[in-house]
Parts: sequence; C-alpha cells; structure tokens
Amino acid sequence: MKRSDIAIFTKIPTLKTERLTMRALTVADAADMFEYSCGTAVPKYLLWSPHKDIFVTRSHLRYLRTQYAAGEYYDWALVLTEENKMIGTCGFSHFDLDNDSAEVGYVLNDKYWGKGYATEAVRRIVEFAFDCLPLNRLSLRILDGNDASVRVAERCGFRREGTHIDALLVKGHYVTYHDYALLRDEYINRR
Repeated sequence: MKRSDIAIFTKIPTLKTERLTMRALTVADAADMFEYSCGTAVPKYLLWSPHKDIFVTRSHLRYLRTQYAAGEYYDWALVLTEENKMIGTCGFSHFDLDNDSAEVGYVLNDKYWGKGYATEAVRRIVEFAFDCLPLNRLSLRILDGNDASVRVAERCGFRREGTHIDALLVKGHYVTYHDYALLRDEYINRR
C-alpha cells in the first residue's frame, strides 16, 4: 500500500452507524472530550494521563486538526446522532504501509460504557478498513485487565494472538498488553 492509497484521510470521510455519526474532530468538541478525559476511569487503560483542564483538551484538538490536514491522523469523533453529543473516538492509531496493516484504537466516555457504542464503532471501522482501503490486517493492543475492551474486540471478530509482559512503561509503571488481530479473509468469511 502506498501513501497515496490513504490520501482519503486528508479529508476524513463521515461514516454512519445505526446510532452514531463518525466525523472529524473539531475544537468545538472540547467540552465533550474534556468530560471523559479529565477523570481517571477512561485513561486507566490508555497511554495518556487525564487532562488537567479544558485548555489542555482544546490545545490537543487544535493539534489534531493540523494532523488531519497533513494526513497524519486517522480518528473519528463518535457522535450520538440523535443528541449531537461527542462521546469518544475510534479509528486507526497506526498504519504499517509496507505490510498493508493498521492498528485500531478507540476511547469512549465512561457514562456510555456497556451500551454497545464501542462495538458499533469498531465494526464500522473494520468495514471501512476492508471495504474501502487495501488493508490485509487490523490489530488492537489491549492493556491487561481491560476486560470490556477484550469483549469489544472479540465481538468484532478479532482473535488474541499474544501477550507482551511488562512491555510498556505507562505513567511510571510497566504494563502488560495483549495483541488481537483480524485478517481480511476472516472478515470476508464472516459476512
């Protein structure tokens, strides 16, 4: 896969699911993003620390907008269509263009956990990845203990491939993570 094959991300397309509109993040999302980024529940199993104030969130969103423009950021805002409320993000954390693969990531406001939104969003990303992009493999990294994220991965067809013990230094502590993957052929055979 060449860089030109993912040029679609210089203008991230809007995607729809039954309950979500998935669109580019904007600075206007700052209040909704800060709502879930300021506590400890959401970042517990993520690599980033809670946002100290809304100014950090706004600055982060401004930075992401420049990354969109450069074609270097591949996350969608997850917006509840009926309420027009941004409740998280989902998209591609990383592309390995030489091997036609990408890593998927997602974050969801803890007030909306357990309602199927993450599964709905990841399924749409998987569909987009294999139907619209020339990808052969998708992967997820899930920090040890994040059982809810494991359930999302498995519902979306990902299978566990391996474990990396104390492989990442996160917030001053070594953490273990698990690899999950889904291949294009597995996706096609599930349809």
